[in-house]
This record gives sequence, C-alpha cells and structure tokens, in this order.
Amino acid sequence: MAKSTKKTADITPEIIKGIEDVKGFDIIEMNLSKLDNAVVDKFIICSGNSSTQVDAIADTIIEEVRKKHNIKPWRKEGFLNKEWILIDFVDIVVHVFQPHIREFYNIEELWADAKMKRYENALDSSN
Repeated sequence: MAKSTKKTADITPEIIKGIEDVKGFDIIEMNLSKLDNAVVDKFIICSGNSSTQVDAIADTIIEEVRKKHNIKPWRKEGFLNKEWILIDFVDIVVHVFQPHIREFYNIEELWADAKMKRYENALDSSN
C-alpha cells in the first residue's frame, strides 16, 4: 500500500480528540522523527480501563481521522483481545492500552530519547 501523503501533524488533533471523546487517559505523544532507527515519525499512546473502553477509543480515533481527512489506517492489530490495540497510520502509530499491559511493555521507557508531550485531561488529574 502506498505511503500516506498527509503529514504527521495533520491527523494528530483528530487522534487526540478521539481518545478524549471516549475518556482515554494518560495520553503521550512521542516524536521519534529525529531518532536513528525509528520506524515511524510519531507514537501516540493512551490508556483505557477495560477491553470495552480500549475498543471504543480505537474505533473513535479511526472514525475521527476518517471523517476529517478521509484516511483509513494502513494496519490495525489487537481488536480480538482488546488489551493493546495498535493503529498504524504509516507515519503515526497509535497504541491504546489497558494499564497493566502498558506498564508491562513500557514503550515510553524503550523510546525514552524521543521528545514527549503529555496531554492533560480531567481524567488524568483524578487518577
């Protein structure tokens, strides 16, 4: 499949909106574009408290990006067990985790050299 012509920054607001609309929390944007050996420009990582919420967050992200930019993910993984759903938009990869799975894989630590931006929302401050 051909690489998307949209730039990374173009769909980030819709991804974040999709996460926040379904009460996703602990949202981090990791800019990997300046790192050697990075396979994508950006990771966006968030958490949901249940398989139902993780599924809803992923579906909402996909719908928001499709509505605004008419872009569909290149690949999607994890929709069967819904503990970790990965949505690959070619230059941005979104990871939607249940908290215990996110803690186990600790992607933020693996890519600690990346420039990170944390999105604060009401749910983060109540946890």
